[in-house]
Amino acid sequence: MPLPTLMLPVRIQNIAMTTPNPIAHPLPLPLPAGVQSRQLPLATGLSMHVLEAGQPTGTAKPLAPLVLLLHGFPELAYSWRHQLVALAQAGFHVVAPDQRGYGFTTGSDDRYEGNWRASNMPQLVDDVLALVQALGYDHVHAVVGHDFGSPVAGWCALLRPDVFRRVVMMSAPFPGPSDPATAPETHAMLTREVQALQQCTPARQHYQWYYAQPHANTDMLQAPQGLHAFLRAYYHVKSADWAPNQPVPLPAWEADVLARLPHYYVMPFPDTMPQAVAPFMPTPAEIDACTWLPDDALAVYVAAYKRRGFQGGLQWYRCATDADTYVALSQFHGKRITVPSAFIAGAADWGVYQSPGAFDRMKSICTDLKACHILPGAGHWVQQEKPQQVSELLVQFLDT
Repeated sequence: MPLPTLMLPVRIQNIAMTTPNPIAHPLPLPLPAGVQSRQLPLATGLSMHVLEAGQPTGTAKPLAPLVLLLHGFPELAYSWRHQLVALAQAGFHVVAPDQRGYGFTTGSDDRYEGNWRASNMPQLVDDVLALVQALGYDHVHAVVGHDFGSPVAGWCALLRPDVFRRVVMMSAPFPGPSDPATAPETHAMLTREVQALQQCTPARQHYQWYYAQPHANTDMLQAPQGLHAFLRAYYHVKSADWAPNQPVPLPAWEADVLARLPHYYVMPFPDTMPQAVAPFMPTPAEIDACTWLPDDALAVYVAAYKRRGFQGGLQWYRCATDADTYVALSQFHGKRITVPSAFIAGAADWGVYQSPGAFDRMKSICTDLKACHILPGAGHWVQQEKPQQVSELLVQFLDT
């Protein structure tokens, strides 16, 4: 029977049972052996592109335990290429989708003036529920999310623990929903401090609010240095390869405190993101030494975003910074993640602390937090920078 949808004061489509209908992928991807690529029609209206391993299409039941891997921004299902292989070898059916607005997944409204509210968090959870059904399962052994995929995974476990039996959040701590009694005032305070960044010396701007602006997609798609160089600098400066990444907890969401964050989080104003990261472009020698993201791997991201643009993913940031969405989510205040959970991040990842207090709040939201792993030598792209360590930690957690 169908999994019920989530209840928010926004329109969410009913999820009905669907039958997998693989569609040939339009373009080849440089995938590891054993990883397949296909499209799945979902009841939420998407044709979702997935990479999967460990359960060949058409295999009779019993099905292997299902593990879902949810990417962030600006990433793709391809970001999990290493874990797909390792987890499949450990006996799991592993599926990494291009989420709503990304890669080869179609059916979303990527226009800035379009239905951007369809990328709200409950709808993203409904997409994952629909994917579970399309794969022929009624529950998930574990859902794993990185970056913006981390809150999606967290909300999956918070709202549907009957379906999502374990959760791993990576790089972005899950702080839980705000108190409804103070949510409007809290959002107003967050926005006020972001606006106050422009009064700093020198003036700054918060990247999430920048990403919510109509020009952000064009700024990045038409980066003066070219899309390849822009993404190379962006991935480099958020990784452990950039030595100045030495994160520490921040005491408060205040403009002068937020201004301590690197320029890829709190940007110079009025720079674009390509301008903000351009000074940190790695040298040719540093690029040659970057074994975790060689040029042929980077080319996969460049081709995907050149073909589609960034707006599909930027819609998520519009929802994240929107007052109505923030207040609507507060109705779930008081709920806890009760399933076994874990957190993984790089020691050089400012993402752990970019939202002051979120890491500590996650520890109270997750009532069965098994472990927090902070990996030396890794930055924000932890599952790509330290693929073997991350895979081993995931297998250890999944086998618990």
